[in-house]
Amino acid sequence: MLLATVSLVSNDFSVDALDDPVWNGAPTIVIDKYWNGMVAPDGRRLESRLLWSDSALYIRFEARQNEPLIVSDTPVFDQKTLGLWDRDVCEIFIAPSSDKPSRYFEFEVAPTGEWVDLAIEFDGEIRKTDTAYHSGMTCAARIETSVVISAIKLPWTAFGRTPSAGDIWRGNIFRCVGAGPDRGYLAWQPTLTPIPNFHVPAKFGTFQFE
Repeated sequence: MLLATVSLVSNDFSVDALDDPVWNGAPTIVIDKYWNGMVAPDGRRLESRLLWSDSALYIRFEARQNEPLIVSDTPVFDQKTLGLWDRDVCEIFIAPSSDKPSRYFEFEVAPTGEWVDLAIEFDGEIRKTDTAYHSGMTCAARIETSVVISAIKLPWTAFGRTPSAGDIWRGNIFRCVGAGPDRGYLAWQPTLTPIPNFHVPAKFGTFQFE
């Protein structure tokens, strides 16, 4: 089970501060494998960093982009976009109770800045998704030459609890990129399912708060 450190910051900052030096204080999490464990091409590699403060969790994504973007021609920003996962997107799943990874939250941001948040719970083999869940997340994204940089900011009210130093939460980080038969499904912790499937709590890694 992979472990990632969530680094503590003393002051809050805006989610659109994508180049703020504060991000350099967080270890880099490399996502370079597909969901099935195969190594993805270097041009699809994703890097992520996690920070936390007294009031929020921050996630930054830096995705290499050497192929055409698969994004909406008419993006919507004032509400969540269901089905965002069918286009290019970076995602993080977070289970705030380490002994109950079957209850987790899904957050996504697209290169356009579109977003979606969902509350999910497994009941046996049945996945229940609350599309009305409102996390209060904010996000930002910027498209550059050969790279897409994005970030998500989540208030602790999104999880109903605030972590303490040393706490361990569970989760996974993903990227969907491309279209058709060459579409790629990258996972920090490969889920190893027969077909692409990110919703495998048993495969979640751990996030440890510094």
